[in-house]
Amino acid sequence: MLSFIWSLIIGGILGWIASLIVGKDLPGGIIGNILAGFVGAWLGSLILGSWGPEIGGFFIVPALIGAIILIFIVSFIMRAIRR
Repeated sequence: MLSFIWSLIIGGILGWIASLIVGKDLPGGIIGNILAGFVGAWLGSLILGSWGPEIGGFFIVPALIGAIILIFIVSFIMRAIRR
């Protein structure tokens, strides 16, 4: 149970850092950040594999890069829908 909570915290922090780097927020606030962290970790591990430091089950570098890519994709889709 504690490892699941730790994963939520790390996922939220990774999503938050990625949104700060990109300069755009995902809808949903902290839930959006957690989802960006989890999906970004999955996407980053598919693209870059498992390397770098690991915290809470996340490899930090691929997860952060994956979350940045995810935020770019979601912001592009949201901008296209608004038009």
